[in-house]
Amino acid sequence: MSTPDPVVVTPATLRDWALPEPGTGKESRGQVLVVGGSTQTPGAVRLAGEASLRGGAGKLALATVSPTAAALAVAVPESQVLALATDADSIAVGAADDIVDRAQAADVALVGPGFVEPAASTSLLERVLPRLTCPVVVDALGSAYLTQHPEGLHHLEGRAVLNVNPSELAHTAGSDEDEVLRDPLAAARAVAERSRVVVLCGGSSKYVVAPSGRAWVVEGGGPGLGVSGSGDVQAGIVTGLLARCADPAQAAVWGAYVHARIGERLAAAVGTVGYLARDMPEQVPAVVAEVG
Repeated sequence: MSTPDPVVVTPATLRDWALPEPGTGKESRGQVLVVGGSTQTPGAVRLAGEASLRGGAGKLALATVSPTAAALAVAVPESQVLALATDADSIAVGAADDIVDRAQAADVALVGPGFVEPAASTSLLERVLPRLTCPVVVDALGSAYLTQHPEGLHHLEGRAVLNVNPSELAHTAGSDEDEVLRDPLAAARAVAERSRVVVLCGGSSKYVVAPSGRAWVVEGGGPGLGVSGSGDVQAGIVTGLLARCADPAQAAVWGAYVHARIGERLAAAVGTVGYLARDMPEQVPAVVAEVG
C-alpha cells in the first residue's frame, strides 16, 4: 500500500481543526510540568515554560538543577520552581522520585529542554517516564531515552510528542544523519510507528507524523528560526496546546505552524536573522488569534 503524501498545513487546515476553547480560568487550561536544564543551560527551561503559558497552559511548574532554581524562580515569576538534586552539571538520577511525585498534579509533562548529556538524560528518564501517566512531550536530548528504549512510551497509548531536529531524529531512528536530511518524513514515520508517539521534526520544512502514519508538512519560517533556544520554544508551544486539551497530533501540527509563522513575523520586524529565541514566546497568542 502506498504511503499518502503529507497534508500541507495552511490556515484553512487549522481553522477546520480548531483548538479546544480555552475555558474561563487557569484550572480549565491545565497545568504543565517542565523538567530540564543543567548548570550550563538554565535558559532552556525558562524558554519552554514561558512558551507553554503563551500557548495556553493555565499553570506552570519548572523542575531543574538546584544551583539555578532560585534565579529561574525570579526570571519566571508565574511559575512554581522545584530545585532538584544535581550530579555534575545535570539533574541527578536520585531526583526521579521527586519528579514523578510532582508530575501527579500535572496535566502535561515536558522533559528534555536544556539536557546536555545523552547518557545522563537516559539514566534519569528511565526512572521517570515509565511511571508517568499524563501526556508527555519529549524534547531534544530527551530523545536519547527513546533511542535506548524504543517502546518506552507505549504505555501512554499515543499521548506523547517527540520534538526533535533532524540530527536528533537520526540518533533516535538509528539512521545516518545525511539519510534523514534526504528524507526526514520516512525517518519520522519509522519512529512514530515504532515508539507510538507523534513526531515533530523541525528544519527548513517541519514534518509531523502520527503513529498511524498520517503526516503533515509546515513550510516556511525562515532561517532566523535556526537559533539557540528555538526548539525549546517550539516544545513549549506544543506543551501549552496539549494543556488546553488539544490532542497530540493537533498540538504538534498547530505548534509547528505557529512556530514557523513566529519566525516570519520576527523576520519582518527585526531582520531575516538576528532575532532571539526569547523574542518568540510573546508572539504566540497573536499568531494563534490570526489563525482562529
